[in-house]
Amino acid sequence: MPSVVSVNSSVVRPEDALVSVFDRGFLFGDSVYETFRTYDGIPWLEDEHLVRLGNSADRMGLPLPGGLARVRDDVARALNESHEATAAVRIVVTRGAKVGLIDLDPGTAGTPDVYVLVRPYTPVPEATYRSGIELALVGVRRNARDALDPAIKSGNYLNNMLALREAKSRGAYECVMLNKDGFLAEGSTSNVFLVKDGVLATPALDSGILAGVTRAYLLGLARAEGIPVREILLRESDLRAADEVFISGSLKEVLPVARVDGTPVGAGRPGALTLRLLHAYRSGIAAARRVR
Repeated sequence: MPSVVSVNSSVVRPEDALVSVFDRGFLFGDSVYETFRTYDGIPWLEDEHLVRLGNSADRMGLPLPGGLARVRDDVARALNESHEATAAVRIVVTRGAKVGLIDLDPGTAGTPDVYVLVRPYTPVPEATYRSGIELALVGVRRNARDALDPAIKSGNYLNNMLALREAKSRGAYECVMLNKDGFLAEGSTSNVFLVKDGVLATPALDSGILAGVTRAYLLGLARAEGIPVREILLRESDLRAADEVFISGSLKEVLPVARVDGTPVGAGRPGALTLRLLHAYRSGIAAARRVR
């Protein structure tokens, strides 16, 4: 349960945070959102998440009341009120509501609403990073870019939910979806990376994926470490032939993959390059905490 919720810049108790049944985010998924976490009270990669929030809103023609500055202030106020050192922060901006009106036309919407949810975050168990997870390559295809572009981080998450549901029904931790052309796309809430012969590869953005904030940070780390990097179109066969696989996300960090559909990846345990990037990622966090 969230510790606190900011509703249009007013911090309230979770039980007092109400959303109208006429809110377009509730009715149509007409909203954008971002999720990130804090370490010792310090928001991690907050600027990058806010920029992506703004880009998603622009793509949807959704105005941000007060702009990103107001959103940043709302986040700071909610974090301060929560007293959570290790928190998950979720920002949601909906197109708003007009009481009594249910109309698909965005032009009939009211004033956009801005919500910030802060909840205590329980990290992924360290044992999971040591053992690795299982992925399932699912039959649910990722939304096509010319239908509902995955690059927009909207509240319309049915595609992701159905894919994860399929993976969970098969005993996997996370899914991997293909795009409509049969190329690897992404997980339900993660980006996917492969390692083959010392080269790090991940689906290119034009595969139809979200430009992950953690994904971009890791690509920068890899290049700084001298690791060859490829952002390319990848097929199912590349995933199954990889020496190492891992997924990334703001709440997952760098999470090794030990099996895909029950078949071991490489030696069936986290690989050396994966662990190297996990260490570099956490070193970056530690450095940011020392600066603060």
